[in-house]
Amino acid sequence: MNNYWVITAGYFIGAIPFSYIVGRLWAGIDIRQYGSGNVGMTNVWRKAGPVAGLLAFAGDYGKGVLGILLARHYGSDLVVALTGAAILAGHSWPVFIGFKGGKVVASGAGVITAISLPVGIITILIWLAVAGLSRYVSFSSIIAFVAIPFLMLAYHLELPFILLGFFAAVFVVYKHIPNIKRLLSGKEPKIVFKKF
Repeated sequence: MNNYWVITAGYFIGAIPFSYIVGRLWAGIDIRQYGSGNVGMTNVWRKAGPVAGLLAFAGDYGKGVLGILLARHYGSDLVVALTGAAILAGHSWPVFIGFKGGKVVASGAGVITAISLPVGIITILIWLAVAGLSRYVSFSSIIAFVAIPFLMLAYHLELPFILLGFFAAVFVVYKHIPNIKRLLSGKEPKIVFKKF
């Protein structure tokens, strides 16, 4: 049986716009019309509050985990890796809301954690450490994802997963080019902690 249908399923799972849904249900807003316009956890957090942001993160992270678990059940390592890439593509260009999605950090973290729990945990710890020190979400995301392929190499993961790790790192850097420009010009907003 050809199990490559799982890759297509991965795209549609990735395309579920949880940040958009949370923004609509929690605050009655179209998150694309606020802040950075990004359909992601950070923008939801800033415009709808921490609880809404965490709910958006949970949805995006969870769909990454779900898509990979499905692929692991039905496919080979190559199918799993391609499904991971499809999840990221779905999150970035979701068919359900006009192909304008997020920057794949939360969904990517879910994908990586489902592939390798140690790599996923270390990636999240790197993100938390850099965010705590720099207070820049974008910078933390870039550093954490650039570390992923090297962590995968250190843990001797299979080649398809290492290639996915490099793809995810490049993808995240590409999606954050506007943030990089703002970081270099000193205009990137820092994390502001709000009460729940």
